[in-house]
Amino acid sequence: MKNRLSVMYCFFLSAFLLLSAVSSGLANGPITDDMARNRMLGYMISKVIPSMHFSDKVMDDSLSRAAFDLYLKQLDFQKRFLLQQDVDVLTTYAHLIDDELLRGSEALPQKGFELLNVRIQQVEKMAAEILAAEIDVTRQESYETDPAKLTYAMDLPGLREYWRKMLKGQVLSKYLDALADQEVAKEKKSEDLLWQEARERVAKQNKQFFHRLHQETVQDHFDRYFDAATRAFDPHTNYMPPDNKEDFDMRMRGSLEGIGAVLREEDGYIKVVSIIPGSASARQGQLEVEDIILEVAQKNGDSVEITDMRLRDAVRLIRGPKGTEVRLTVKKPDGVKVLIPLIRDVVQIEETFVKSVLLDGPDGEKIGYIMIPSFYRDFEGAKNGKNVRNSTDDTRKAIEELKKAGITGMILDLRNNGGGSLMDAVDTTGLFIKSGPVVQVKNSAGVKRILGDEDPEIVFDGPLVVLVNQFSASASEIVAAALQDYERAVIIGGRHTHGKGTVQTLVDMNENIPALHLRTYQDLGALKVTIQKFYRVSGGSTQYKGVESDIVLPSLFQYLKSGEQYSDHSLPWDQVESVPFVRYSGKKIDLERLMAASQLRVKSDPGLQAIADEAKKAEERSNDTVVSLQLSDMKKKREEADLARKKIGAHYRKYRVEQEGGMDEEAENSEVKADDRLKWLEEVKDDPYVREATWVLVDMEGER
Repeated sequence: MKNRLSVMYCFFLSAFLLLSAVSSGLANGPITDDMARNRMLGYMISKVIPSMHFSDKVMDDSLSRAAFDLYLKQLDFQKRFLLQQDVDVLTTYAHLIDDELLRGSEALPQKGFELLNVRIQQVEKMAAEILAAEIDVTRQESYETDPAKLTYAMDLPGLREYWRKMLKGQVLSKYLDALADQEVAKEKKSEDLLWQEARERVAKQNKQFFHRLHQETVQDHFDRYFDAATRAFDPHTNYMPPDNKEDFDMRMRGSLEGIGAVLREEDGYIKVVSIIPGSASARQGQLEVEDIILEVAQKNGDSVEITDMRLRDAVRLIRGPKGTEVRLTVKKPDGVKVLIPLIRDVVQIEETFVKSVLLDGPDGEKIGYIMIPSFYRDFEGAKNGKNVRNSTDDTRKAIEELKKAGITGMILDLRNNGGGSLMDAVDTTGLFIKSGPVVQVKNSAGVKRILGDEDPEIVFDGPLVVLVNQFSASASEIVAAALQDYERAVIIGGRHTHGKGTVQTLVDMNENIPALHLRTYQDLGALKVTIQKFYRVSGGSTQYKGVESDIVLPSLFQYLKSGEQYSDHSLPWDQVESVPFVRYSGKKIDLERLMAASQLRVKSDPGLQAIADEAKKAEERSNDTVVSLQLSDMKKKREEADLARKKIGAHYRKYRVEQEGGMDEEAENSEVKADDRLKWLEEVKDDPYVREATWVLVDMEGER
C-alpha cells in the first residue's frame, strides 16, 4: 500500500529544493520563466502521477520508452516531415525521459521542435514547387497511407517523392469534388478549368496548412511532451494545459457547442469520441464515433485542412452560431471520405433523456422498448434543492407506463451510451433485480468498496434483453455486466463493449506548488489521473475486455479496432474475488437455444445480411491502405461507398439520411421538424437489431 502522506511530503520538500535551484539560476545557466515553469511541471508530473495512479507503474526506463513512442507519434505521426536521421537523433533520448523529468531538464521537446521546424520549411518549399509544376494525372501509380506501414524517408529526395504523390492524390480528389459540385449546381465547366480549380484549391489549402504549422510554439511542443509522459500510464491519464482546462467541464458534460460531438486530438488527427444525444450531429446521423475530421468549411466557403491542428483551433472552426452550416470532410474507419453538412444547433434537451415506446412483437406480442442515451443526474441542482431529473427515475416511469400496456418483454437499449452517473448505473440495475451488489470499485491502495441495490422491489420481472455495441462504455457496461452476472438478461450486440472500466480524477497543478516558494508561476494546467477500477460482482473487470455479448449480431463496425484493448498502454483485464449475490430466481435462460434460433433468423434477415455484407467489404477497404492515383479508381471507390450506404439505408433508417440528401437549414426550420418523435419511432421500428431483440424476447417468453 502506498503511503500518500509520505509521498506528498517528500514531493513538496524535493520540489522546494528544485525550485530554489531553478530560481537561483544554478541549473544549466540562465533560466527563463518558461523554462522554469516547464521544469517544475515535468518534476511535478514525475512525482504526482506515480503516487496517485491506479497501476504500480513507476518512472523508469520502460515507461520512458513508452512515453517516447507516444511523443514521436504526435510529433510526426504520418511521417510527412522527419527523416530517418532525425528520428535517430531523437531516439537517443528514448530512455532518458524519466531522468529528465525528475531533474527538471527536458531537452527532447526542444530538440524535436527544432528538427521539425527545419523539415517543415523544407517541405513547404517542396510542396510549392510540386504544385507549380505539371502534374501527370494519367500516370498509373499509388502510395501507402497507413503510417504503421510507412517508413521515414531516408533523404530529402525520398521525402519529395512522397509529397509529390500525396499532392497528386489531393488534386485528383478536389477534381472529383469539383465534378460533383458541378452536377449539383447544374453548370458546365471545361476540363481545363476544373483541373485548374482543383490545383488552386489544393495550393490554398496547403498554404493555410503550413501557415498553421508555423504558428506552433515551443510551449505547444512541451505540452504534448508532458501529455505523452502521462499517457504512458494509461490512455485516460492526461496532461491538460491551461487552454484545455477551459473546455474540460464542457467535454465532461458531453457537450461541444455547435454540432454536438466530443472530439479528441490523437496522433495528429481530430477524432470523434462520442456524439451527444439530441445534438445536431445525432439528428443528422452521418457523423459517427471513430470518424476522423480532415477538413472544415463554412457554407459556400473554402475548406481548411485540420490534420496536425491543435484541438482548440479545430474546435474554433467547427463552432459557430445556431442555424449556420458547417461542412466536415470526414474519413470513415474503412478509409472512405464523406462530406457531411451540419446545421449548428443547441442540444435539444428532451432528446438526451430516457425514451420509450410500445412495440408489436412478431405475433402481436406487446414489447417494451427503453433507450437510455446516458446515465444523467444533476448533482449540483439536487444539492441546491432543485427538483431535477435523473435517468433512474425516468427509466422507472417508462417501465411503469409500459407495464400498464401489458408488455410481455422489454428491450433496454444501451448502444452508444458512453456512461455517466455511477449512482444511476447501480440504481437502474436495481429496477430489474432484488437487492444485492452491482459493482465493485477498487482504488490504487487495493481498498475495495461494493456498490449495490438496497431496494428489494423488482420494477420489471419479465424477459429482458439489453442491446449494446462497441461504444457502450463505463456505466453502461456496469449495468450490462451486472444483469448478465445475475442471469437476469440476455446481452445482444457486437462481440464486446468498449471496455472502459476505470475512474479518473482531476488534479489542479496550481494547488501543488509549495506555498513557501516566492516565484509566481503562470497557470500550470491540470492532470487527469486514473485512480480506480471497476469489477463485476463475479470478480472480473469490465476494463479492457468489456462485456461480451451472449448473442452476437453482425455490425458495421465489427472490423473496427475500437475499445480499450486496442488503445496504447491501456490497463489490463484482471479479477478480484467475487462477492455473494443471488442469481435471478426466474427460469434459467437457455442461451444455446436462443443463440441457435437467432443465427437462423440472421441468415434470412435482409437488413442484418446487408450489414454483414457491407461490414466485410468495409474491413477489406480498411485493410487496403494503398491509394491508387488513377482517377477512374478513385471515382469507383466513391461510387461503391455511396452504393453501400444506400443499400444499408434501404433496411436501416439510421443510414437513410445520406440518400435523402441530409438536412439543410430550410428543412430544419420547416414543419418537417415538428414531430421528431415520429421520426424516432420509425427509426426504432426499422432497426434490424431491435427487430431481432423482439424475436429473442418471444423465444424467452416461450421458456417461461
